[in-house]
Amino acid sequence: MDFALLSQIDWPEIGTATLDTLLMLGGSLLFTILLGLPLGIVLFLTAKGQLLANATINRALGLVVNVLRSIPFIILLIALMPVTEFITGTRIGLAGIIPPLVIGASPFLARLVETALREVEHGVIEAALAMGANTRQILFGVLLPEARGGLIAGITVTAITLVSYTAMAGLVGGGGLGDLSIRYGYYRYQTEVMVVTIILLLLLVQALQSAGDRLVQRCTHK
Repeated sequence: MDFALLSQIDWPEIGTATLDTLLMLGGSLLFTILLGLPLGIVLFLTAKGQLLANATINRALGLVVNVLRSIPFIILLIALMPVTEFITGTRIGLAGIIPPLVIGASPFLARLVETALREVEHGVIEAALAMGANTRQILFGVLLPEARGGLIAGITVTAITLVSYTAMAGLVGGGGLGDLSIRYGYYRYQTEVMVVTIILLLLLVQALQSAGDRLVQRCTHK
């Protein structure tokens, strides 16, 4: 690539696309945590041998999670367009892309949450039960604090997955760096724009991973 071409890039538009990507990521991650965290907790608690063991609920939720996780995001994105329009009034832009992002990422996070909770030593739970703790006290006083490092790691992985999802959203006019890369880098053959967007996405992923790793280290070395 001729680096002289960088001077021809519309940097304000790059800045706007970057901000759109950050807004999509922040909004979708927030709602993904609000939905995926409780879902993962319920999956864990209703599993066989756990505090609220219920095979019917566990299998039903597990089926929903597995079905949603098995659908490629780009297909899910297109299939959910009518739902997105009903919820937000639009199929494109920031408002139009957040619902599919949340629906696509929440099952993924739920499984990571379930895995993190399973890694908590069962002896700790038994000790809390022996002391007379109820389910709520065990959840908030034992399980979540003990699994904190794993939960943060799961959220970090989910955030990075959402970055790739936001890039795919450009295929349907979702805005952000993915949309910019497709419109300029693919349709208009402006390779320099595609390279810049790729670099920015790589930097964003690296920043998320570094921040997540630091938080995990803080939680596991208390």
